[in-house]
Amino acid sequence: MSDVSAVKAALKSQVIETPSWGYGNSGTRFKVFAQPGVPRDPYEKLADAAQVNAYTGVAPKVSLHIPWDEVDDYGALGRHAEDLGLRIGAINSNVFQDDDFKLGSVTHPDPKVRRKATDHLLACVDVMDATGSPDLKLWFSDGTNYPGQDDISGRQDRLAESLSEVYGRLGQDQRMLLEYKLFEPAFYSTDVPDWGTAYAHCLKLGPKAQVVVDTGHHAPGTNIEFIVAFLLREGKLGAFDFNSRFYADDDLMAGAADPFQLFRIMHEVVKNGGLEAAANVNFMLDQCHNIEAKIPAVIRSVTNVQEATAKALLIDSDALAAAQRSGDVLASNGVLMDAFNTDVRPLLAEVREELGLARDPFAAYLASGNQDLIAAARVGGDQAGWGA
Repeated sequence: MSDVSAVKAALKSQVIETPSWGYGNSGTRFKVFAQPGVPRDPYEKLADAAQVNAYTGVAPKVSLHIPWDEVDDYGALGRHAEDLGLRIGAINSNVFQDDDFKLGSVTHPDPKVRRKATDHLLACVDVMDATGSPDLKLWFSDGTNYPGQDDISGRQDRLAESLSEVYGRLGQDQRMLLEYKLFEPAFYSTDVPDWGTAYAHCLKLGPKAQVVVDTGHHAPGTNIEFIVAFLLREGKLGAFDFNSRFYADDDLMAGAADPFQLFRIMHEVVKNGGLEAAANVNFMLDQCHNIEAKIPAVIRSVTNVQEATAKALLIDSDALAAAQRSGDVLASNGVLMDAFNTDVRPLLAEVREELGLARDPFAAYLASGNQDLIAAARVGGDQAGWGA
């Protein structure tokens, strides 16, 4: 796309969903690090998300995580989001932090435990109804640690049974987004370990079931952009969980470890129509900010995704196609590299200025003094965290 006005229009219409848990305390297996000013309830999480949206202009959706974001009145929470210029995005279920789920949740050998897990998923659909959320996002830590621990194919049957029941509960305009992860916390077999497993289940369920690609959930060297291109081609790419990884599921700021990979992914998104409204691909962040301040880190992540998108939009698609048709390997690669090496920060600054925003959202937020304000105001109570 070489038309700068078209590039700007695409960037202005992009929506990046931020995670409620990204504003809370988080850490590693060893320690959760508390910070001053961290939200104490879902309402304060939404207030922080509103700050990100106010400075970036492209982050009006917020994912919730149940029960981390449990409230008495979800309708009131949804209305509060609207008052802040936000809307509720995906509802994320949690069937991995209950002692009953030690051997699995929906794939557990005990039908009573499976019933408990499935009932939680159905309750999350109730939350969707109350908040206006369009998406139920499912990630299962289910798996086994030892050979022979359980029946691998039997666990797939149990998974399919639960997914089918929840799928049947979805409303007409609601979707199920199924996430996969290579390993952890199950270390021998994972019940949804890869995109193929998620795709197979979604294919059987029907059109309202689609796959989530978490950029941190793959083996080293996996060609994630191939997965993205394939799922887009099949109409089964529902959402991204953007983050960055050095070793495994590090959940660092998007684009921090490998911005070139993020660019390559966004190239496939742009080329295959994934930015178009009809594709209905949800661009979410899934990150826990352990040592950096929460709101600035989310702002930086949003702008990193914007930069990768802008570079992908600037690829000379005609030149790339011509080089590919002629078998000119170096020219083809050169077209991509020219776009990747373009400094798109001035272009994005212009886009923000045209939207009535500061040219540098990160600097503008820091200058606003909001960090000091929330640190002074949010004293007492229990800080939100990731529940570890």
